[in-house]
Amino acid sequence: MMLKYLLEKEFKQMLRNRFMSKLLIALPLMTIVVFPYVTNQEVNDVKLSIVDLDHSPASSRLTQKAASTDYFRLTDVSPTYPDALKRIEAGDVDLVLEIPPDFEHDLQNEGTASVRIAANSVNGTQGSLGAQYLASLVNDYSREWREENGAASLAMPEVPTFDTHVRYRFNPMLDYKVFMVPGLIVVLLTLLGGALTALNIVGEKEAGTIEQINVSPIPKHLFILSKLIPNWIIGLIALTFGMTFGWAVHGIVPEGSLGLIFFFSMIYIWAVTGAGMVISNYSDTMQQAMFVLFFFLIMLLLTSGLFTPVDSMPLWMQRLTILNPIRYQAEVMRLIYLKGSSFGELLPYFFWLCGFAVVFNTWAVMSYRKSL
Repeated sequence: MMLKYLLEKEFKQMLRNRFMSKLLIALPLMTIVVFPYVTNQEVNDVKLSIVDLDHSPASSRLTQKAASTDYFRLTDVSPTYPDALKRIEAGDVDLVLEIPPDFEHDLQNEGTASVRIAANSVNGTQGSLGAQYLASLVNDYSREWREENGAASLAMPEVPTFDTHVRYRFNPMLDYKVFMVPGLIVVLLTLLGGALTALNIVGEKEAGTIEQINVSPIPKHLFILSKLIPNWIIGLIALTFGMTFGWAVHGIVPEGSLGLIFFFSMIYIWAVTGAGMVISNYSDTMQQAMFVLFFFLIMLLLTSGLFTPVDSMPLWMQRLTILNPIRYQAEVMRLIYLKGSSFGELLPYFFWLCGFAVVFNTWAVMSYRKSL
C-alpha cells in the first residue's frame, strides 16, 4: 500500500512536467531518425583530381569512368603531380589519380598498367576507403579493357583464373544504418534511463521535499523502487518509439524475437536506472549530478563498440570493456536485429546484464542515507 502512494506521487509529478512528454517524442526522433544520417559511414562525393600524362583514348576513358561514378566528383585536372598535391594541401581535393605517360602502351603490350593514387588522410577513414574505391575502379577498368581488346590472351595459359562471388551475410546490402540503428536505440535507453534517474533524488534535494521523505517511516528500498519503476516504464516507451521510428523511417526490423528485445531491454533499463540512482544519491546538486553522469557516459559510449569495434582497441582497453554494460546490450540488440539470435546464444549477455542490474540497484539502496 505504501508503494502505491509513492508511485502515485511520482506519476503525478511526471504528468505535471510538460517537458517530459515532449522529451519522450523528441529524443527518439533525433536519435533514431536524424543521427543515422549524421553518423554516415559511407564515403561519397570524394573530390578527385586527375593528372593525365598520357593523353590517350585509354586514359581519357579511365577519366570518364572515374568521373561518372557516385563516389567521386572530378573537381580538378592538373597538368603535373606536384600541382595536384598543392590542391590536396589546400583542401580542395581528397584524391589524386596520376596516369603515367605509357599507360595505353603498357595496356596494349602487357595487358596491364600502373597508376599512382595519393589520398588526403587527415580523415583516415575517408582517405583509406576512397583510395580503395579508386583502386577497385582502376582494376575493373583494366579487366574491361583486356576483355574488349583481347589482351587477356597475353596471359600465360598455365596461370589459373578464378571467378569469385562474395555473399554478405546478415547485411547483404552493406547498409550502415542496419548496424547503427540498434546501437542508437541502446544510446536512447541509456540517455533516458541514466539521465532522468540521476536527476531524480537530487531534484528533490534542491526542491527541499526530500526532508519529508526522510522523516517518514518509508523503508529505503520502497522509496528507491518508487523512483525506479516510472523510469522503467519510460524506458520501455522510448524503446517502442525507437523501434517504430527505425521501421517507419529506415525500414529496419529485427530478424529475431521482439519479446527477446523487450526482455533484455528491461534488464538493461533496470541496470542503467540503478546506476543513475547511485549518481543521484552521491550528488548534492543537479549540476554535480549532470557532470558525473556525462563523465561516465562519454567514456562508456566510446568504449562500448557502438561506433568503433572493441577488437580494434588496445588489449588493456578490451579487458576494461568487460565492465561496460552498454557493450553487452549493444551486442544483444545487433545480434537479435541482424542475425535473429535465440536466447541460448545470448545467455552470457543475460548473466552479465543481470549482474550489473543487481549490483547497481543494491548499491542504490545501500547508498541512500535517510537522514536530514
